[in-house]
Amino acid sequence: MAGFSNGNQAESFAKSPTIKFTKLFINGHFVDSISGKTFETIDPRTEQVIASIAEGTKEDVDLAVKAARHAFDFGPWPRLPGAERARIMMKWAEIVEENKEEIAALDAIDCGKLYHWCKDAEIPQAVAALRYYAGAADKVHGDVLKMSREFQAYTLLEPIGVVGHIIPWNFPTFMFFSKVAPSLAAGCTMVLKPAEQTPLSALFFAHLAKLAGIPDGVLNVVPGFGPTAGAALSSHMDIDAVSFTGSTEVGREVMKAAALSNLKPVSLELGGKSPLIIFDDAEIDKAAELAIAGIMFNKGEICVASSRVYVQEGIYDEFEKKLVEKAKAWVVGDPLDPNVQQGPQVDKKQFDKVISYIEHGKREGARLLTGGKRWGHKGYYIEPTIFANVNEDMLIAQDEIFGPVMSLMKFRTMEEAIGRANNTRYGLAAGIVTNNLNIANAMSRSIRAGTIWINCYLVFSLDCPYGGYKMSGFGRESGMEALHKYLQIKSVVTPIYNSPWL
Repeated sequence: MAGFSNGNQAESFAKSPTIKFTKLFINGHFVDSISGKTFETIDPRTEQVIASIAEGTKEDVDLAVKAARHAFDFGPWPRLPGAERARIMMKWAEIVEENKEEIAALDAIDCGKLYHWCKDAEIPQAVAALRYYAGAADKVHGDVLKMSREFQAYTLLEPIGVVGHIIPWNFPTFMFFSKVAPSLAAGCTMVLKPAEQTPLSALFFAHLAKLAGIPDGVLNVVPGFGPTAGAALSSHMDIDAVSFTGSTEVGREVMKAAALSNLKPVSLELGGKSPLIIFDDAEIDKAAELAIAGIMFNKGEICVASSRVYVQEGIYDEFEKKLVEKAKAWVVGDPLDPNVQQGPQVDKKQFDKVISYIEHGKREGARLLTGGKRWGHKGYYIEPTIFANVNEDMLIAQDEIFGPVMSLMKFRTMEEAIGRANNTRYGLAAGIVTNNLNIANAMSRSIRAGTIWINCYLVFSLDCPYGGYKMSGFGRESGMEALHKYLQIKSVVTPIYNSPWL
């Protein structure tokens, strides 16, 4: 049984926020949807309705894109000096920082995220992203080229235009700014669709953007559902690029819609089934801490979760025992309580999905070491769950569960570990725990994944590009790579005076 906190004093630690913004944000104003439709956003702690949110559909997306297009073609934002865009972005960062308690509370009740982690880690990282890309806004430069004939050329880096952002529900604050910040720095305008499960913080950020001086039409936020608002955004002929983070299945639909419309470029950060590979020379207690944090952090709702843990046979038995001890001590409860390590899954659909995979694991013959059940009687809580004796062809070893469920497996040799680590359709991340530099180097070169962590896990930085191989997508978040996907290169060629080619 996992550790628990009853949450009776949770409200004394963090105040539940007042919901202020529930309408679409288009052209600098909060407006009702054209259809008048709304949908409910649910508190996963209580299973109760938080608020009714205006439901954006194709007609609303059309209005938002029209506003963004006018702001790009005729408005000041793409024409401002980079330093002025940076000044406004810095102001926005300050305002977000000033409101971090309210934002953290919004994500806690809308998403089930840990309030104190949001306040102390995710929101500061989002603010840092705004400042990072603000610092790049006045450093967007092309190159001067010496051509092979009597000509010279230079390149211009220009904003790609109107961007459609579709963000997921697991990190609603950081994902918002990881896409909005670099596209703003590039000089783009945009329409953003938050996940229908977590619209509250995105609408609050739109309000703060206006306070900071982001011009009307530059940032538009349209909550709604994927098959309607998301599809309209992906297929819109006046959207110049789409950035999507979410499941591989939906990413495929986004890419198809983009190709069948105006062939707009797409950036996809998709699912994962990341391996954590622990060798015999690892310090067992520290390795077990990495493994537990890698899968239980954010209740397993993270694309790079270490959902497949491979342990070399020499330390396997001791490691398994240590891992179970740590899982049983993991504290589940109300995310407003600072003593809690794991809140509820985001909604009933995700809760049911995770429970169904746990049942699959039992039926397929995996050995349940701990967990495997709902925690408590109210809310979408699931016990930290670990399976052993997992075969590679089991669903729990192949599918992205996106919950607190680990598959624990044993291996003998480095070559076996490489083969099994790569035996997946995904390639987002991997972890290696060893004190042998040769093993670390060989493993990191051999595993097909976008990020390799050695003797650490879940380490992110704005300087470090992040993205996947294979069906985990393409394109990169963070780093200058994220800025450049919102820019396009124009080459300008001129003859050199007295050229024989004149």
